Amino acid sequence: MLQQAYLTVKSDLSLLNQVQEWFEQFWEDNLQERVWPENQLYRLQLALAEGFTNAVRHAHHNLSPETPIDLELTLWEDRLEIRIWDRGQPFNPDGLTEPEPGELREGGYGWFLLRRLADRVRYERYPDDRNCLSIVKQLLGVSKS
Repeated sequence: MLQQAYLTVKSDLSLLNQVQEWFEQFWEDNLQERVWPENQLYRLQLALAEGFTNAVRHAHHNLSPETPIDLELTLWEDRLEIRIWDRGQPFNPDGLTEPEPGELREGGYGWFLLRRLADRVRYERYPDDRNCLSIVKQLLGVSKS
């Protein structure tokens, strides 16, 4: 592991800007020197925003707005991992059916979007009664130096 950062925020969609600013600062401090495809920052910001808003809207929808959401960024030599910890009831994303192209329905798109934005996505229940959404993106491993 090269770098790690943590942030805890309340279950409040208005804090999404704070979450994104925290991610952008981590990117600037740790990832600017790596060669990434041009759209990679945008893709990772979108994945983080989707994971955070899902935690607020779905996992914590019956919980107090004071319920914390824990965020973790871990930079490894070969990958970046985003972890979003919620305290809601677990769900099984494998039970979701992917919408057909052109199909309109309410909800159910986020999981499939995350899978397209990242190299690996997992959602697991932990013994401390928290759920963890893990979003992993492989790095190219090439430095600009």
